[in-house]
Amino acid sequence: MKLTLHHINLSTEKVGEMTDFYRRVLCLNDTDRDIPALEKGKGYSGEVGFVWDGAVQVHLAEKDVMAGFKTGQIVNPLVRGHIAYRTDDLDAFRAHLEAQGVPYSDWGHAAVKGWRQIFFYDPDGNIIEVHEVSATPDGAADSS
Repeated sequence: MKLTLHHINLSTEKVGEMTDFYRRVLCLNDTDRDIPALEKGKGYSGEVGFVWDGAVQVHLAEKDVMAGFKTGQIVNPLVRGHIAYRTDDLDAFRAHLEAQGVPYSDWGHAAVKGWRQIFFYDPDGNIIEVHEVSATPDGAADSS
């Protein structure tokens, strides 16, 4: 159940301007490495800019206050943004959260094709994502 920092998501109404800012001012680069395939017809239809420092991505996502309603989830990671960790065993991590008494929203594949995602709050109300890349036996991303 190893966790590694994968990305920080900032919600914005200025995706292009924010992406340009992070490129110019913070000298982050565009990336096509390990970019999520957004499920535009399911829970999130906004635009996203993707930049990174070579290790951690920054997702500059269009704010969507209705995403929780569209997916039937309590935690909406597209209102204020979130920090995201990748795990190699999401089921074990969910069991860990349950043992700790931490409630979570299970988004499954509603936002990203091939990723199973859960979201929960820290004690100060910050949103945390933990996701696992799910693969079929042939190694291709799961399309369910």
